[in-house]
Amino acid sequence: MPRNRQIKLRCPICKKPTKATDPDFPFCSDRCRLIDLGKWASGGYVISSPVADAEEAVPDTEDSQ
Repeated sequence: MPRNRQIKLRCPICKKPTKATDPDFPFCSDRCRLIDLGKWASGGYVISSPVADAEEAVPDTEDSQ
């Protein structure tokens, strides 16, 4: 008989257990939500830009004239 696997959800800041039905989900509290927002605002989290290949580079149109 297969068992239903239960996923343990944790706050990404303090790692306390959370529930998907909590009002501050995925955080455990408003405090952790604000800490995360502060990290985004200060540049603590960065989304990297894609690396461009030399083959995909767009040729400069001014050089060909």
